[in-house]
Amino acid sequence: MRGQGYAVNPDRPDAVKFEVARSAGIPLNPGYNGHLSTEQAGKIGGRIGGPMVREMIRMAQQTLAKR
Repeated sequence: MRGQGYAVNPDRPDAVKFEVARSAGIPLNPGYNGHLSTEQAGKIGGRIGGPMVREMIRMAQQTLAKR
């Protein structure tokens, strides 16, 4: 997520979702967010999930290359 311009706190990696939501204009709050539409939730998760999966694949490839 750092590569996307979001600040990532290693002690609170879940906090990045609030930064993503804020940048998208989505009212995400700690706790229950049942008021969000599926589209709004997808906009948050999509921006996080794709880069996260790419990073995990990169890390796995590095680990395999070291063997």
